[in-house]
Amino acid sequence: MSLSARNRLYQNASRIPEAPVALLLGTAKYYQGSINLYYEYRIRAAVELFESGKIRAILISGDNSQKNYNEPQEMKQDLMARGIPSEYITLDYAGFRTLDSIVRAKQIFEQSSLIIVSQRFHCERAIFLADNHQIDAVGYVAKTVSLRWHIRVRLREVLARFAAFLDVKFLDRQPKFLGQKEVIQLKERRQ
Repeated sequence: MSLSARNRLYQNASRIPEAPVALLLGTAKYYQGSINLYYEYRIRAAVELFESGKIRAILISGDNSQKNYNEPQEMKQDLMARGIPSEYITLDYAGFRTLDSIVRAKQIFEQSSLIIVSQRFHCERAIFLADNHQIDAVGYVAKTVSLRWHIRVRLREVLARFAAFLDVKFLDRQPKFLGQKEVIQLKERRQ
């Protein structure tokens, strides 16, 4: 997964090719009572892309499976607090897994080209999934969190990659929910 994505990962907004929509992959805002740095750095990266004009909308896909837990809504609030207009933010409440987020971006939100926003390891897996669902995707790599700070997340990634491989190569796993198509409102292009 790392090898196939290596030429499609960007850390500088000025170098990334434009796409109509960025897919911002959700995560919890807090970790052990403190702000989750994975979350904070993804928010910053999405703001950079939007402000640079490289994207015209943000699709936030995350978990909303419990009454008091709503990744997309929290991320939207923080993006708006940093100046992103709400009309250019679309929420996908059924992004329970990265696979769900990718497939729903295509089938529900009708996106065939995306900039995926997350940390490097997550972008690599998401690009692998996008490739296997006929989505032209690149990754915008959010700042990396030190390995010492989140070794558990990195260990989980090993299992997640194995599961992603099985999902697309053998199991043909589909999202938990699909549903009606939704339209993403795009900001007008800069002149």
